[in-house]
Amino acid sequence: MRKGYELLGTALLATLLGVTGGPARAQTISLWSHWADEKSKVAFVTEAATRFEAKHPGAKVEITWYQKGPLNTALQSALRAGKGPDVFYADPFQVEYIENGLILPLDDLLRTDRLEDWAKAAWTHDGKLYALPLEAQTIELYYNKDLAKQYGVEMPAGGQLDTAAFMDFVKRANDGGTTPIVVGVADRDYPGAYLTGELLLKKLGPDEYSKLIAGELPYSDPRVVEVFTYIHDLAETGGFPKSIASLKLGESHGYFYNNPGGVLFPMGSFYPSRAFNPPAEGGQPDGFPLGMMNYPVPPDAACPTCKTNRVGGSYVVNAGSEHPDLAGAFLNEMAEPDMAQMWVATVLGQTGAKVDYSTMETNHRAYFDDLAASNAGTQPFLGMLLDHLRGACLDTYKQVVNVGLPAGLVTVDQAVEMMDAACSQRG
Repeated sequence: MRKGYELLGTALLATLLGVTGGPARAQTISLWSHWADEKSKVAFVTEAATRFEAKHPGAKVEITWYQKGPLNTALQSALRAGKGPDVFYADPFQVEYIENGLILPLDDLLRTDRLEDWAKAAWTHDGKLYALPLEAQTIELYYNKDLAKQYGVEMPAGGQLDTAAFMDFVKRANDGGTTPIVVGVADRDYPGAYLTGELLLKKLGPDEYSKLIAGELPYSDPRVVEVFTYIHDLAETGGFPKSIASLKLGESHGYFYNNPGGVLFPMGSFYPSRAFNPPAEGGQPDGFPLGMMNYPVPPDAACPTCKTNRVGGSYVVNAGSEHPDLAGAFLNEMAEPDMAQMWVATVLGQTGAKVDYSTMETNHRAYFDDLAASNAGTQPFLGMLLDHLRGACLDTYKQVVNVGLPAGLVTVDQAVEMMDAACSQRG
């Protein structure tokens, strides 16, 4: 009998100490993320994991870094099998994660008061918030000031040409043997559409642009045809690289500021995350004459000051996670005020978390001053075409607007016909 009490006491002690069957297992939060080659973002997420682990003894964050294509492939296989990481990277246009019930609403897990309302809107569906909108951006038009001056253009930060002057600028650069507009679309569905999207937004204005997105305004509308024709003419003029269809995003950075060099670079304001790395690690050369101008204004533009704001890389929680509360706490760590400042100061891009810029310390104050000047007085519109289109319309946009038009692979008539066939909701 005494032996039985001894065994019971031992079992009770083990239970109280949490060591039944051996030491207590640490709770591991797994994260699969894009940005494998972006050191500043890797450092930010790693720091958030370190702080989270310090506040949650026994919890660990296990991070696996990917390029975007392999990440999406890995997630597709894992999520279909009911597996995958607790937390993973996603973009707002990947609504299939929500539609298929693969990620959790986060309203009860996130400190939503630390997030900008416009950023939350990008991930809010049916009244529920589904992600931490970490990366935010505006659609900028970067340029090499020295080359621009060589081809007759000088302007302050945020300056702007009309489309006629912009076309002349492109022609002069091409005639001078320099690639006018550097764009690569081999591994991304959006760089080739930056210019088209911004021109459509300015030409139509936010209300009519929203109708175009919704399929209520046809692509055969004369205003849309005018913009498509302009992009086609830029391509015919030699405005884009001959290698546009095979040029990758990362390669396009080096093309712009290294070899062979280009004048203009349409890009989200996440540009510094690559360009401000040391030159030996793929960054722009020291002293590179970087400028920012706003996109050209078409004739009779309904909204000359309209500009796209966008939420980019975000983090979501797997609906199959066994530790959703810990996953949410980890995401909240990234939105702490000092962490939000760290993102801006080290990644050199905007974030969907609230930031007090006045107290932020950065070695790139001049860049942020130029970025502020580029966005002063603009009228924001949330999301580019990629973020809003769905189904066959989205697939056709990728083929036509992102690749076909700037690469000179389709005519204007073909582009209009294909987009109308896939996107029109009229009738």
